[in-house]
Amino acid sequence: MKGIHFSTDDEEASLEYLYNIGLGHAKRGKPRDAIFYFDKVLTVNPAHLNALTNKGNALGKIGKYNEAISAYDAVLKILPNHTACLLNKGLALHYLQRYDEAVSCYDKILSQLQDQPNALYHKACSKSLQKDTEGALILLERAIVLDPQYGAKASGDKDFDILRNDDRFKALVS
Repeated sequence: MKGIHFSTDDEEASLEYLYNIGLGHAKRGKPRDAIFYFDKVLTVNPAHLNALTNKGNALGKIGKYNEAISAYDAVLKILPNHTACLLNKGLALHYLQRYDEAVSCYDKILSQLQDQPNALYHKACSKSLQKDTEGALILLERAIVLDPQYGAKASGDKDFDILRNDDRFKALVS
C-alpha cells in the first residue's frame, strides 16, 4: 500500500517466509512451484545463498542443467568451497556429459575433504564414463569403504555398465 513502509526486519521475515514456502514445495516434489518462490526471494535479494542453492537443485530436478549450473555459480562466486553447490554443479555437468568439468568440481571438494564419499562416488561415475576403469575402481572402492551404501548403489548404476564384467567391480558391489 502507498504510504506504508516496512522495516528491514519485516522484509527479511517476508523473504524467509517465501523461501520456506519454496522449500516446502521442493520437499514435496514440486520443483516448478519451488522455483517460483525462490525467484520471488531472489528478486529482492539476488545474493540469498539458500534460495540460489535450492533453485539450482529444483532446476536440476526438471533437467534444466545449464540454468542449475548458473545458480550454483552465483553461490560459488561468494563461497567458492560450498560443498553442496560444487557437488550438484558436478552432477549437472555430468548429466550434460561434460565429465572433465564434473571431475573438476569433485576434485575441489576432495581437495578440502579427502574422504567425502559422495564426491568420490560421483567422480567414480564420471571416470567410468570416461573409460578410466582403474581410476573409477579406486574411487569407487574408497567411497564404499567410507559408506557401504555406495556398493549397493553402484550395483544398479548405469554409469558403471562398462565395469559390469570386471571381477574387481563385482567384488566391490557384492
